[in-house]
Amino acid sequence: MNDPAAPDLDFSPDELRRYSRHILLPQVGAIGQARLRKARVLLIGAGGLGSPVALYLAAAGVGTIGLVDADHVDLTNLQRQIVFDGSMIGTSKVEAAHRRLTALNEETTVIGHDVHVDSVTADALIAGYDLVFDGSDNFPTRQTVSDACVRAGKTLVSGAVSQFQGQLSTFRPQFGGPCYRCLYPDMTQADALTCGQAGILGSVTGVIGTLAATEILKEITGVGRSLQGRVLLWDALEGSFRYLSLERDPHCPGCGETRPEQHTS
Repeated sequence: MNDPAAPDLDFSPDELRRYSRHILLPQVGAIGQARLRKARVLLIGAGGLGSPVALYLAAAGVGTIGLVDADHVDLTNLQRQIVFDGSMIGTSKVEAAHRRLTALNEETTVIGHDVHVDSVTADALIAGYDLVFDGSDNFPTRQTVSDACVRAGKTLVSGAVSQFQGQLSTFRPQFGGPCYRCLYPDMTQADALTCGQAGILGSVTGVIGTLAATEILKEITGVGRSLQGRVLLWDALEGSFRYLSLERDPHCPGCGETRPEQHTS
């Protein structure tokens, strides 16, 4: 998703020092770092997956991070949601995360959206951002986010975890790839349990969240191979990674040629 327009390469001495390890990478360099500074990324969910994603994007110098979450920090969150600490219990998640991310990198603009994502709010939320990460824990929200990204032509990086397993993929139907509904065309709320229902090993969210942050940084800078058309699956108990191939479904209700007309207001 890297912008073909030449980015601003005017870095302050502090920026050059802070991001020197990025700039040393020939695949990233000053141009890649400038693209990160210009990027606007929206995170759906500031929980177990959103925490490491937000921290690594802020540390990497992403210019604007939007956080969508209507929940408050709870004691049960601290087992895996590493952007929070005990002093934040009872605070809104977007407010608490804003505090932590700003302390990590004051040059990153953090925008909190203390709302639920639904068919009414999704399009407006996504409109102001270049790329979307979905770390929500239910299929209706994931499908709503996917549909909005398809309509807006925005790249979606989507992660999910349960118990000892995780998965990750990048969806770019605007470039001919599949969308999330191509992977799960008929899933409903009843088809999967949340972490609160099934349990989750805390570090699993860290692994998948960190991998997601890496894929987002790759998409912004234009380096490496995208996960488009592939689903990464990780089993912590087996210590194994594998990939599933995923093709665009021409009859997909989200991105296929026969999908219903979408109208937004």
